[in-house]
This record gives sequence, structure tokens and C-alpha cells, in this order.
Amino acid sequence: MSKSLVEQTSTKHENRIKELTAFEATKSGVKGLVDSGILTIPKIFIRPQDELDEESKYGPSFDSHVPIIDLMEIETVEKRKEIVNLVKRASKDWGFFQVVNHGIPMNVLHDMLEGIRMFHEQDNLKKQELYSKDHKKKVIYGSNVDLYRSGAANWRDSLTISMMLSDFIEPEELPEICRNSTIEYMDQVTKLGETLFDILSEGLSLKRDHLRAMGCAKGRSFVCHYYPPCPEPHLTLGTSKHTDPPFLTILLQDQIGGLQVFRENKWIDIRPVNGSFVVNIGDLLQMASNDEFKSAEHRVLANKVGPRISVACFFSGIAEPAKIYGPIKELISEEKVPLYKDFTVLDYVNNFYSRPMDKSGLDDFRLLIII
Repeated sequence: MSKSLVEQTSTKHENRIKELTAFEATKSGVKGLVDSGILTIPKIFIRPQDELDEESKYGPSFDSHVPIIDLMEIETVEKRKEIVNLVKRASKDWGFFQVVNHGIPMNVLHDMLEGIRMFHEQDNLKKQELYSKDHKKKVIYGSNVDLYRSGAANWRDSLTISMMLSDFIEPEELPEICRNSTIEYMDQVTKLGETLFDILSEGLSLKRDHLRAMGCAKGRSFVCHYYPPCPEPHLTLGTSKHTDPPFLTILLQDQIGGLQVFRENKWIDIRPVNGSFVVNIGDLLQMASNDEFKSAEHRVLANKVGPRISVACFFSGIAEPAKIYGPIKELISEEKVPLYKDFTVLDYVNNFYSRPMDKSGLDDFRLLIII
């Protein structure tokens, strides 16, 4: 007698859990699979068929380009006004933009990417010392934070350096192989983040230091991704579609490409520009700006070539002691009512870790507006 549909589904689920558990038990990540010489990807990485079928709905995106904004002469009055307007427009229309001439030396960017590559390509036993699923730890190595919640695993490994609960980290807590380059990079990107928050404040017609005074530039996390070459990139993703939880993300990526933003029913390539950063609005800033700025869906394609290296700096705000955030009162009026309820950073972060990455948490905090 054939199994019922319920039994088949249950067996399929049990088999998937076994496969996920076996993959996690190796503590070697996706790179471990590639190093073993696989020619086809394991089933846990294959996207659901309905998701693969949906790809055919998206049109080509050759006619669109994510805004590139030159920060040169940011402190001159006329140039600053121009930059503020460009950032404002990009944050409203795209939720994404790239910045060039940001003041961070090329050697700092190169050394950071090279340090992360060396970390992921060192002996497995050294990486495994940092392996953990506890996202409250300051430094962890792993693969797929939503491994058991997602429809398919992503083709990447990650080193995460979290200063969300403490705005300081001892140098000795960082992996020795990339310690010096990481310390220098974190310092420089933090300063760039403060500059960008000032520009964003002005774009919202607030005082220049408004977002920084709210603590938006605090609570930093650096997530350093390693995307190995994939034998069947059409079947999986490097990172599933998602929106970023924090106030702001500053991303350094190498020249391989694969990052895409979803706009007007198209996936649009964010083409690498040498020496640039990709900047995107996060969910918390969309809520604080009362939908003035947009947190856009994005993803990373898998690729036959690699490894692709990227480093995302997330500015999440003050998590402890708990600070109440919500739509900025200066942006609220009779015509513009608050669209979101008040929240804390940990409220939103815990929500993020309780759901699949491809499900936005914005709706969970949106107020029901009765007209």
C-alpha cells in the first residue's frame, strides 16, 4: 500500500532535518562541501520548485542602475546640498545606493577582503574553535543562521563580529589571521556610518545630528561572508531575498558580483564599482522614518566562479539598556500619522531570528490604520 500524502510529507521533512543536522555537524560549512569535490549540490540547498518557476516572471534589468553618489567635497555647502538630495532620492526610490570617494583608503578595503578570505581558507580546526549558533556571542563562525527555518540553505559561510550589546571588542577576541585588518576597517567604516547618518538626517529635514543622537550609529555588527564557487548556481542562492533589520547597512564587496536589489518587479544587478561601498536602508530606519525611506528586498546569486567575499556592517542602534524607538515625532503630523508601533532593537532582532530570512518583519510592527 502506498503511503498517504501526509506520511510522504512527514518522511520528506524528517529526511531534510537529518540532512541539515549532518551538514551542520561537520562544522565545515559550504566550503567543506566544495573542498570534498562535490559535482552536484546537496538537496538541502536546492530552492523549492515554485520559487525556481517564479524566476521566469522577472524581466531583464539592463536599463536600470543603482545610484552612485560621489562624497567628494561633502563639507562644502553647495556640494553637501547636492549630496543630501541625491541620498534622499535614492533612499526613497531605491533603498540602495553606492558611494565613492568616501575617504577610506583602498589598501584598507583590500586588506579587509583579503583577511576575510584567509580566515575562511585556513585550517578547519581553527575556524571550528569559533563555530556557534549562539548569535549573542561576540565572534562566531557558521553557515546559515536560519538553516532550520528556511526553505533552502544558502551557498555561503560567515564570520560574524557582533558589537550590538557592547560597543567595544578586545582585539584578542578577533581571529588572529585577520585581526589587524579588521580593527582598522571597523574604525574607518564606523566613521563613514556617522557621516551617512548625518546626511540621512538632513535628507529627512532633521537636524544634522538627529539620527546619531538617537544612537542609530551604535550597535554595530560585521558579517563577513564567503561564497564558494557553486557547481549548480541556477538551483540555489548565495543569500535568499530579504530586507536588512538594522537602521543602515554599509557593504564592501569584491569584483565578482551577484548582489541584486528588487525594484519594479525586476531583480537588478548592483554592479561592483572598484573602491565603492553599497549602502542600504534597513527595516529600523524605514520604521523610524515612517516610510519616508525604503528598506528594499535584495539577494545574492550563487556563482560558478569564486570565492566571492563581502563584508556587511550593520548599524542596529542601542540594544542595551533597552531604548524605545518609533516613528520620529518630527515626521509625524495630522496628515502623516505614525505607521508603526514603538519597538526596541531586541524586539526586532528576536523577531528576525524567529522567522525565515525571506519573510520581512515590518508587517509585524505596522499599525492598523483605520480610514
